[in-house]
Amino acid sequence: MILPYFKDRWKRLVLLIVCTWIFWLVFWLSDVPYGTAGYAFLLCTVLFAGVALVDFLSYRRRRKELLWLLERPLTEPSLLPEARDGETDLWRKLVLQEYGEQRRLLEEGAEERRAQLDYYTMWVHQVKTPIAAMRLLLDENESHDRAILAELFRVEQYVGMVLSYLRVSGDGTDFVIRRQRLLPIIRQVVRKFAPLFIRKKLSLELKEMDCQVLTDEKWLSFVLEQILSNALKYTEEGGIRIYMASDVTLVVEDTGIGIDPSDLPRIWERGFTGENGRTEKSATGLGLYLCQEICRKLSHEIQIESGLGAGTRVSIRMEETRIHLE
Repeated sequence: MILPYFKDRWKRLVLLIVCTWIFWLVFWLSDVPYGTAGYAFLLCTVLFAGVALVDFLSYRRRRKELLWLLERPLTEPSLLPEARDGETDLWRKLVLQEYGEQRRLLEEGAEERRAQLDYYTMWVHQVKTPIAAMRLLLDENESHDRAILAELFRVEQYVGMVLSYLRVSGDGTDFVIRRQRLLPIIRQVVRKFAPLFIRKKLSLELKEMDCQVLTDEKWLSFVLEQILSNALKYTEEGGIRIYMASDVTLVVEDTGIGIDPSDLPRIWERGFTGENGRTEKSATGLGLYLCQEICRKLSHEIQIESGLGAGTRVSIRMEETRIHLE
């Protein structure tokens, strides 16, 4: 703290020291008795030391305040220290002006994002209505085409992904963290994909698990849906296994085409589709990005292990509480 003080005040200090010695020199040239000159010099030195000490203590206090503000965002203008002189006052006014402008731009951006979210939310709900009507008509027709139902299911997924992306990317969240039975959540997701399993003639191995996890049921279901969707999309033979690798790690493992090792470091990036995405033209590059963002907000850890032709293994590590089944 002393070194920065001398760097900031060295001109003043040098000026005071020079003036004191000039004062002493004038006394000496005027043949003033040494006792009188020494007494005056001592008084000046004591006064100079006192003023310097008070100034140093004030400087240290203000510097600590500024360093404290520097380590955290400026959320309240009143936290800025008061100005001591005209120049400092101008700098303070400039900071407050920039702060006000930044707040205005942030509020405008937040309002724009809210309007965008409202629009797309309305759009999603509007699109869901004809989708539901189409599904009802297909279900009522005994000669309905399974291929059409599969494509309709994919449309529903993409619509849900748009809404989830907007909600996850927005400022607010609707997470409700509770202790949830894991197996019912998985069964509900698997049941949703049952027609695709049947259509592609893939096997499913779902291990029993008697655990309960701290999570949000809706958002964890979304993550599992994305993982199962990818597994089904890129698996043509064999099947999918869902099991607990440990007390807190859920594993979804498939026998699909796998992921190129060069793509693995980037699979969580928004919009990245990799080699598989170039083959599958409908890939959006949002599914895994959303999975990672949701898991991060839920304090879950998601990892992927894969290789070309070796299938893919997705692990989700969660907080878990043991329960006893009756």
